[in-house]
Amino acid sequence: MQRRELEITTGARRITDVTAELAGFARDVGGDGLLHVFLPHATAGLALLETGAGSDEDLADHLDTLLPRDDRWRHAHGSPGHGADHVLPAFVSPSLTLAVDDGRLALGTWQSVVLVDTNADNPQRRLELRFLGG
Repeated sequence: MQRRELEITTGARRITDVTAELAGFARDVGGDGLLHVFLPHATAGLALLETGAGSDEDLADHLDTLLPRDDRWRHAHGSPGHGADHVLPAFVSPSLTLAVDDGRLALGTWQSVVLVDTNADNPQRRLELRFLGG
């Protein structure tokens, strides 16, 4: 198994495309196998999404509807509505497993891997990548 850790700064961006970083790792390890991507944070997740055509903004907008930034949350420390950040991983998983074919991510034409992060209190994120060749 081969591993790599990536540091990602999300800042004000709630949807951050990490496809290029994952593709670089897949290319470096080469061959066929599975790439497992894990985000060890309690307030962020990973998703497959078409980016650049409005879907990323649609996701951010609908997360605001689904998880409003108000005082309804029992988890109440941090910025207003921070409790919503802790519920996000129940809807947007903190992990993905992707097929790799000959060193290339086996993604559909319009698929990108995005880091979904609504937590403005913590813009520094760590992605753990593990490749299992087969």
